[in-house]
Amino acid sequence: MTEQKPNFNIALIEPEIPNNTGSIGRTCVGTACRLHLVGKLGFDISDKAVKRAGLDYWENLDLKLHKNYQEFMERVEDKKRVFYFSKKASKSFFEVEYKRGDFFVFGKETVGLDESLLREVEAQTVRIPLWGPIRSLNLSNAVSIVVYEAMRQLSHGGTGLFDESRKDTHTKHS
Repeated sequence: MTEQKPNFNIALIEPEIPNNTGSIGRTCVGTACRLHLVGKLGFDISDKAVKRAGLDYWENLDLKLHKNYQEFMERVEDKKRVFYFSKKASKSFFEVEYKRGDFFVFGKETVGLDESLLREVEAQTVRIPLWGPIRSLNLSNAVSIVVYEAMRQLSHGGTGLFDESRKDTHTKHS
């Protein structure tokens, strides 16, 4: 049986807060996205807080674990379809035309993505605009905003992207 392609791939580089990861996992389940956890996690993957934030949906999560960023990138077929999110980027995420299967990469809650990585992938680095006096959004909120904007673009005004047959799809963890 072939593995079904996710709508999008969400990659968290060394996430630190289990509640954020659990909430992002729940968003992934609800939007048929794959979650990639990359590098050292700031919590145990079986942590109750992760499962509590994801509620009883965690078992349905399409989850891939990667030892490090290099291993993660070896699994990415089209490196040009990887978008890195940083408050330091000059281009808004609204300027990107998303395609099904794209990768959205987010850094640690406390420090974001590494500066050297951001320099390497500058052309693919985007930000979520902020208009108020805050430094950044909560990671879980940022992921949700990005996923739903990408899905909005692909749905052509609410039609086309959502395949109801995928509603009850269960995917193995690895």
